Amino acid sequence: MAAGGTFTVQNKVRPGVYFRFRSKNKQDLTVGDRGIAALCEPLHWGPTAKVIEIDAGADMTVYTGYDITAPENRFLTEIFKGTNRTAAPRKVLLYRPTASGAVKATMEIAPLTATAKYVGVRGNDISVVVTALSSPEGSFEVSTVVDGEIKDQQTAKTVEELAANSWVDWSGTGALTANVGTALTGGEDGVVAASAYSAFLTAIEPYKFDVLIYDGADNTARTAMESFIKRVNTETGRYSQLVESGSTNPDTRYIVNVDSGAVLDDGTTLTPQQVCWWAGGALAAATYGEDLTNAVYPNAVDISPRLTHSQYVDAINSGKFVLNADDGTVRVEYDINSLVTYTSEIGEVYRYNRTMRLCNTIANDLYSQFSKNYVGIVDNTDAGRMEYKSAVVKYLTQLQASGGIQNFDGETDVTVEKGDAKDAVLITLAIEAVGSTNKIYITLDVA
Repeated sequence: MAAGGTFTVQNKVRPGVYFRFRSKNKQDLTVGDRGIAALCEPLHWGPTAKVIEIDAGADMTVYTGYDITAPENRFLTEIFKGTNRTAAPRKVLLYRPTASGAVKATMEIAPLTATAKYVGVRGNDISVVVTALSSPEGSFEVSTVVDGEIKDQQTAKTVEELAANSWVDWSGTGALTANVGTALTGGEDGVVAASAYSAFLTAIEPYKFDVLIYDGADNTARTAMESFIKRVNTETGRYSQLVESGSTNPDTRYIVNVDSGAVLDDGTTLTPQQVCWWAGGALAAATYGEDLTNAVYPNAVDISPRLTHSQYVDAINSGKFVLNADDGTVRVEYDINSLVTYTSEIGEVYRYNRTMRLCNTIANDLYSQFSKNYVGIVDNTDAGRMEYKSAVVKYLTQLQASGGIQNFDGETDVTVEKGDAKDAVLITLAIEAVGSTNKIYITLDVA
């Protein structure tokens, strides 16, 4: 894969596609899909130290050991909610961290031993029933039962004839014996250390995702997440945002700092860290042409704590993503990130997440296409540079047609020149983002 990231001067060593973001009442850079969220979540079941891809609508039992309606899957329920006007994310990249002291549940019906497929307390909900059959003679029906429901059933005479299933592995030798049912015991989740999050970041880096979610409060893990998201944006050409809570003035367009808890219609109260689940999913799925300001949080009826007007003003000025509640409906106050310090290069326009979704979409799309089809292939000649320009103009024209940018002029707003080095090409884009109407001022004259 070609290198990528941002540049200030043309001094890159690796062949790749590099971007510079600047403010100009216009910003920078074929229109790809969004909708992928990633997170590291301690679980009671499932493989550890491995990134698993979960599509929207999938059977979550396969991945977490529980149905989507179970409290243990609350985080996935919230991530996949979407809003009243935007779609839910299409995929979650889930990573279960390793934990010290984690143990698989086991049970023995001599000579048969059953061991849970994965470490964790979910294994303690499994039982094995061995029933003698009249025919064929000497055979048994071996049932794997979870929460009173048969998940697997096999007929065998000996332990060696049994095949592992998605819940247990079998071991032992010899003829089976009947048993009315024995539960597996001893399963433990263990304790997840902050260092496990570093392993997660190493594992997740090769994947494409739009939002990284951190729902914890450990400062070591949080610092690792923040450093990671800044690095992948500036050094690897993978443009995304981190959604977290409790950070002290992160002040960057790459981080959304959630600062509201929520009360759901079933009485559940979510902390700001847990609200990161829904916010992360909603931000990942929203497109470059969508704004989450005033979007409804489905099934939420109140926020915790409630804020005064001055507290909302302070939160917004501090770059916090907060919610408001009115008559049993919870909405996003302002779709902003944590950026509060502006420069001539990175102006106020970058505090709006809609702008970031536009920039990230453009950068990710052009990085992907140029690294696959142009780098090392297209000559750095007038004709070759015209290929770049034609491709960019066509792309941005599509983006304008779908409402992402406005007032685009393909002749003047895209230039492609030779770079400082013999093998470098410098592409400059000037685009104007379409913004939502978030403030409406009305003067009412009464005669």
